[in-house]
Amino acid sequence: MKQANLHNQKNNLRTWIEIDSRAAKKNYNTFRKLIGPKTKLWSVVKSNAYGHGLVLFAKLMQGFGIDGFCVDSLVEGLRLRKEGIKKPILVLGPTLPGLYKEAAKKKITITISNFEALRALARTKNTPQFHLKIDTGMHRQGFYSEDLPKVVRFLGSMDPGLRRGDRASGPAGKLKGIYTHFASAKDINYPSYTEKQFAEFQKAAQLFEKAGYKNLVKHAAATGGTLVSPKYHLDAVRVGIGLYGLWPSKELEMQLGEKIYLEPILSWRTVVSETKHLKKGDYVGYDLVERVPGPIKMAVVPVGYWHGFPRSLSGIGEVIVNGERSKVIGRVSMDMIVVRAAGGAKTGDIITLIGSEKNEEVQASEVAQKAGTIHYEFLTRLNPLIERILT
Repeated sequence: MKQANLHNQKNNLRTWIEIDSRAAKKNYNTFRKLIGPKTKLWSVVKSNAYGHGLVLFAKLMQGFGIDGFCVDSLVEGLRLRKEGIKKPILVLGPTLPGLYKEAAKKKITITISNFEALRALARTKNTPQFHLKIDTGMHRQGFYSEDLPKVVRFLGSMDPGLRRGDRASGPAGKLKGIYTHFASAKDINYPSYTEKQFAEFQKAAQLFEKAGYKNLVKHAAATGGTLVSPKYHLDAVRVGIGLYGLWPSKELEMQLGEKIYLEPILSWRTVVSETKHLKKGDYVGYDLVERVPGPIKMAVVPVGYWHGFPRSLSGIGEVIVNGERSKVIGRVSMDMIVVRAAGGAKTGDIITLIGSEKNEEVQASEVAQKAGTIHYEFLTRLNPLIERILT
């Protein structure tokens, strides 16, 4: 029945993305075992769940028992609430002050990372729950360590009871956590900068503890930090790329790949829209950049850079046709590519752009490397209008 439903969903689609629920559950269980029962597991689903489908993937994780979600914007958080996601949601990116009340209404936690945002929060009547971000060396969002005493004083002015050692009951009482983000926790052999950041964060945590904030959720590790060392797990980990079955870096995969198995959950497929025969010397595509050396059969494939297949793969990208690798011929167009019609390909045959077919596999990291980028960028640029199908 599942295969029949899947066939019906694919029917009449020129291209689609498949999300493997079995592999997703396996990755979820891998991280659950890795962090232990005392640490919360949060799924990072920003940027359309790294291209995997925001709502589809979040519902999948909620069904598995995830502890919470991290998104980039309030817009993403509101979409999840609208789609029935009940678990805690933390917005990692900036939230405009005009949206603070909406965040509070929908019980979405925001990040405060600068004094302007903190002052705006103090002026808000219906204050949302918030986490403070500490910049320990990433040098993007966050308060510097030397600014934290001033932050604590400002919080005290928002909630005078804190000065007397009372429990926070005003706006400052909505502070529920503090966190930082590692800049380079992707290689076990070079831990010095991560260690420096972690030490800075521990000092910050102690400062807030002394100021009367006894039960703040402390978190620092994304996928890399989670894999590198259990001491970085703290109260929660923010796992993104790992839950999608991918490694944050090739170095970490080489160092830990024999102990920890991650399985990619995304496959991208399309179909042959037409075939034709080319003679020796025929040009293919825009700008006459490629000329075939001999007679070949070619296949037109209805995806291009609008769909997220990078133009930089012109003449060098490979797809799987009938179980065989087939090279992209000529320029990648906005909505089409041309490939060699391997295995006697005919109109309607399935083409695999990412994923496996028979004994061949094209990985996202391979495609990204050929395109001159990283798998994070390649995947998040997959067009959100392409239908994601749960398998």
